[in-house]
Amino acid sequence: MTESNNLTTQPLQTHEIFDTVRTFADLGLPEPLLRGLADLGFERPTHIQAQLIPIALAGKDCLGQAKTGTGKTAAFGIPLMAKIPADAAFGALILVPTRELAIQVAKELHDIGRHTGLHIVPVYGGQRIDQQVPKLQRKPQIIVGTPGRVMDLRERRLLPYDNIRFAVLDEVDRMLDIGFRDDIRKILGGIPKHPQTLFVSATISPEIEKLARQYLHEPEKIVTVAKSLTVSQVRQSYVAVEPWDKRKMLLHILKAETPELTVVFCRTKRTVDIVTEYLQKHGIDAHAMHGDMYQRKRDKVMDKLREGSLGVLVASDLASRGLDVDDISHVVNYDLPDDPEVYIHRIGRTARAGREGVAWSLVCPDQGDLLSAIEQLANVEIPSRRFEDFAPGQVPAEVAAHRELAERRKAESDDSKSRDIVSVTKVDPADASRFPGGLVPTAPPPRRLGGRVATRRR
Repeated sequence: MTESNNLTTQPLQTHEIFDTVRTFADLGLPEPLLRGLADLGFERPTHIQAQLIPIALAGKDCLGQAKTGTGKTAAFGIPLMAKIPADAAFGALILVPTRELAIQVAKELHDIGRHTGLHIVPVYGGQRIDQQVPKLQRKPQIIVGTPGRVMDLRERRLLPYDNIRFAVLDEVDRMLDIGFRDDIRKILGGIPKHPQTLFVSATISPEIEKLARQYLHEPEKIVTVAKSLTVSQVRQSYVAVEPWDKRKMLLHILKAETPELTVVFCRTKRTVDIVTEYLQKHGIDAHAMHGDMYQRKRDKVMDKLREGSLGVLVASDLASRGLDVDDISHVVNYDLPDDPEVYIHRIGRTARAGREGVAWSLVCPDQGDLLSAIEQLANVEIPSRRFEDFAPGQVPAEVAAHRELAERRKAESDDSKSRDIVSVTKVDPADASRFPGGLVPTAPPPRRLGGRVATRRR
């Protein structure tokens, strides 16, 4: 195997991601939070954290925009945990678009606030309510939930709104895209006392601005252009491959590289099942995870993933925002996502806890524009990689027939154009006044519309 270029990691430009002037200690955070951040190896805040944390600590509402992978969760979670009292049951509500993200956000805040004594509970659909009720009966200070389950629990009088002092909407753009705008209005409108409210989003559309004017009180607006920490820590490359060779190429990469723990992302649930079955037949310890699986089965797969007892996880995009496992070494984009933001979320499943990660993408010949859009968002040039020892498969009969037909039509078109040119001859320059340019057609055009011209005749 040979590589087309050297895939060394580019040096991390610290000033493009982190605030090089201030540390977390300079932001006035309480000692328990500083201990938790130190345990995780975090000393300096990212730009969005350095700007949003002081504003939130000052008690102001805020509308923050930052690229995916810049530390938005810690940006709103750290000041929230710094301000909420230990006896403030149901004192903070964080709304997120998906159950996977609810789990991820809760875990990240738990890790940061491990020395604070605060209880953080994720609530989401897909898990039986009776599994969440005992956790709510302990009166946790922070609830991280999806809109549907939050409203359901409130109607059952299991999640009161009366004590909510802080409200956070994470990934507001994503929630509006999914169609949660009415649910958001119902939840925020149902909180009796105006809480300190933070909106955090990768993009800020006019609709988000309108929502902010309705529910935020004199908010501070933060827009950062810092690079993504995720992108900086992941060595990315793409492999050019024909659509019919993708499964074979994926198998070749996994066997040639022998990665420790790999997540393979596919666009559809059907593709997840097909790819998983193919890998299993060829001796790869592969497991599937997508939205059609029962939550219990998905939880079992996640347990195996966290234990390190499986080699390859094949997942749909629902998992790209919820996988929070430190030991994932590689990510493979079996299918490129239509949304470049999703690509950033996917590759962010590796390079956890300060480690470097590796991301490969299988790119078909007609996906050049999609790859360019991803490069533009990530602000990097993704290098290509070739596997010289990979033997491409035979072109499928239907593809060969389609290509042959296209080539024949092109040849016929070129031949027709040649005949049209030959049918036009030069005439004596003396006739140039009658025929501009001296070109006289000697035959009718090869194609005529054959239409009729409307007249006034009856």
